[in-house]
Amino acid sequence: MGGKYLETMACDLIEKEFLVIGNSTTANFPDSFPEAAIRVQQDFEEKREQVTNAVDKNVLISPYMSNEIMTTYFACLEVTSLDTIPAGMCGFKIPVTKYARVTCTNRTINNAYTVVFDWIKEKGFNQKRFSSSFPIEIYYLTEKEEEEVVEILIPLEG
Repeated sequence: MGGKYLETMACDLIEKEFLVIGNSTTANFPDSFPEAAIRVQQDFEEKREQVTNAVDKNVLISPYMSNEIMTTYFACLEVTSLDTIPAGMCGFKIPVTKYARVTCTNRTINNAYTVVFDWIKEKGFNQKRFSSSFPIEIYYLTEKEEEEVVEILIPLEG
């Protein structure tokens, strides 16, 4: 997934609903991150095959909830329904939400957060916090590439 995705960190708006199944971890913030997020993602990668109705097993959906003290970070797959949730996993629906989106790579993710929050401020949007929404990181997993495409979605009010 190279090409246009790696050239710029252009921001845009999308609206989307997610049905996801996966695992989570809760840890001290910011001291335990990004290590805790990487660990739950790596652990979940070994369990992806248990999710039989995944839309794409190579696209990792990682919503999270965070404040200045703790963060809960999920490693999930988007699914077609929540009818069958494997033992030990959780499944939930994130309602249709308007997001600011920026595309980056796993190596430029910190800079991408700066870019998207600057864009949100410049456009006069406000981040939606906690009310039936999550910021989301979407990882497009590749087997042979060290640098993977990542989309960051920040929920917006309105």
